[in-house]
Amino acid sequence: MINLREGNTEQFHYSAKPAPSEPAEIILTIPQHYAGMRLDQVLAKLLPDWSRSSLQRWILDKRISVEGREAVAKQRMWGGEKIEIRPSHPIQTDHTPEAIPLDIIYEDEALIVINKAPGLVVHPGSGNWHGTMLNALLHHAVCLKELPRAGIVHRLDKDTSGLLVVAKTLEAQTSLVRQLQNHTVKRDYLALVLGHVKDDGSVDAPVGRHPVHRTKMAVVASGKEARTYYRVLEEFGGCTLLQCSLDTGRTHQIRVHMHSIGYPLAGDPMYGGKPKRTAPHAGQLIAEFPRQALHAQRLELTHPQHGKRMAWEVELPEDMSRLLRMLRQYRDNNPFQSTCMIG
Repeated sequence: MINLREGNTEQFHYSAKPAPSEPAEIILTIPQHYAGMRLDQVLAKLLPDWSRSSLQRWILDKRISVEGREAVAKQRMWGGEKIEIRPSHPIQTDHTPEAIPLDIIYEDEALIVINKAPGLVVHPGSGNWHGTMLNALLHHAVCLKELPRAGIVHRLDKDTSGLLVVAKTLEAQTSLVRQLQNHTVKRDYLALVLGHVKDDGSVDAPVGRHPVHRTKMAVVASGKEARTYYRVLEEFGGCTLLQCSLDTGRTHQIRVHMHSIGYPLAGDPMYGGKPKRTAPHAGQLIAEFPRQALHAQRLELTHPQHGKRMAWEVELPEDMSRLLRMLRQYRDNNPFQSTCMIG
């Protein structure tokens, strides 16, 4: 049996690893701060290692009960309810420490700030149970095995580079999650987008699962509120370097928001960031860039222990830095030619 106990935020831990030969039983208590939410929504937050479709299927299969009664997906939670779950397959709960190099920018007894390399998956999941940042963290600091998700409180996409903060204590994790919920953690990104962005601006549009392509996100009326502010830094004749700041932190938020207003990120394979090759040299540079050109450059938060504001900033990784250098070269040598029109 696995017990999930209530925390002050979306925090929980598994007290036992389920036997691989039989399904585990999960017993949890709904945290008070989820009062008013639907059962299926709460379960999706508390059990991220399982898909929403699995959870909904188990409700229909009568594998989930609330206070001893059969669960209904849309029933409202008031906090404090006892939930029993009998999943049809065991959850992956025991992650292996792995000696994976981490670029640690700052560390003390409460925090670790990491400059994540592009290509590094943050948290184990389907198809990526090893070689992740979480595996590396468990090797770097043994104390993290006692924390939910090894202290991880927010994520970057696999191919996005830049700054992440990890908590080393439960108190620090609680504080950081609350700061994220209250939008007081400041995160600035550098993003190269296709198209000529003339002015600074913002996108205030809800982001949720794409109604058809379930691996993608989209601007949808049923999504969660999401706000992105952007500032023009440099123009390359058809490509624009932006600073994007998040007021919320939804999955793929910057990628979805910029695509929604006609400026997809360069190199983004999911949201259309491939240009026409109207300019043989610069267009080819963008077309061959292997990832979305997005970098979490700056992070600012309130330290959970002493309460002071702290900020960190990192340079672009070499691949994105080289791309910008070559685009500048091409722009300066060909001032009247559009380089990166969207295809």
